[in-house]
Amino acid sequence: MADTSSNGAFVEFERVQKSYDGETLVVKDLNLFMPKGEFLTMLGPSGSGKTTCLMMLAGFETATHGDIRLDGVSINNIPPHKRGIGMVFQNYALFPHMTVAENLSFPLEVRKMGKSEREQKVKRALDMVQMGAFGGRRPAQLSGGQQQRIALARALVFEADLVLMDEPLGALDKQLREHMQFEIKRIADNLGITVVYVTHDQTEALTMSDRVAVFNDGRIQQLAPPDQLYEAPENSFVAQFIGENNTLEGVIKEIKGGTAMVQLDSGDMVEATPVNVSKPGERTRVSIRPERVEYNRDRLSDDAQTIKAEVLEFIYMGDIFRTRLRVAGNDDFVIKTRNAPDVARLQPGQQIEIGWLVEDCRALDA
Repeated sequence: MADTSSNGAFVEFERVQKSYDGETLVVKDLNLFMPKGEFLTMLGPSGSGKTTCLMMLAGFETATHGDIRLDGVSINNIPPHKRGIGMVFQNYALFPHMTVAENLSFPLEVRKMGKSEREQKVKRALDMVQMGAFGGRRPAQLSGGQQQRIALARALVFEADLVLMDEPLGALDKQLREHMQFEIKRIADNLGITVVYVTHDQTEALTMSDRVAVFNDGRIQQLAPPDQLYEAPENSFVAQFIGENNTLEGVIKEIKGGTAMVQLDSGDMVEATPVNVSKPGERTRVSIRPERVEYNRDRLSDDAQTIKAEVLEFIYMGDIFRTRLRVAGNDDFVIKTRNAPDVARLQPGQQIEIGWLVEDCRALDA
């Protein structure tokens, strides 16, 4: 669950709740603490509460209950323009009638900054995003990726310690989006700024973040570094939401020495690492990542557990083979195998044996 130690935290949500109608909570008792310089992503499906949290931090929404602090100071009653926070939105929110330089200069004018200081800061911010030559252009003369860089530069122009980004790459095509992911992360790391980033794109979250907070139903389901979220999900929601995942339904038969014996609904017995199951008789959903499953006999280690499977589909994808199997009554069990000379190519209808290590198999809540 979310880290609740607030020592040295730069951004703090303490017991924050939000309701729009006085009845339904869209954010439920949120505790979240971020150190300075962290890149934290709030990830979750639509309506999970992530954007509402961002808007409360920005000051565009007010918390119904609880306290939000920035560098130790409560900001609940401080208006947005006095919080010193940079914002980047999906739709860029650039003024079309202003040049790029005027767009960046505007928030500095609002802060009553002198002309020469403004020009200096605008030049610095444009150089940061490699757009120094574009100051005289208007937003309409720029591509989507260039506009997004300008929106980022505007968030950085008054040297804010905290930058909030709401789905900033949502409007870009796949290739540009991937390029900008690395670009934003690089700029954030170089400047040492603290970033809170909202997305529903899990690849984006895994690629960019120091930590990811996975939201569902107004609560943080798990807060952890990307590799931990993927390799060690704490519940079924996180396992299903992050990356591709195979599940097999069953009942816990016994838990002994850190291993759970699970009887699958098909009658097959498998061993798994118990994560949030505690006693025999409990329903469970066993979770295994596709790349952790092996079907080449000689690649299986001696302590791997095996189960029979039928090949339904074998797809060549260049660097990997993707095989869909029928396993213990589940027709959507997928294996991803690296394309290598010693990997057998399978045929639909073929009966094979697959295997995995117990530590790669997790018994989660049903």
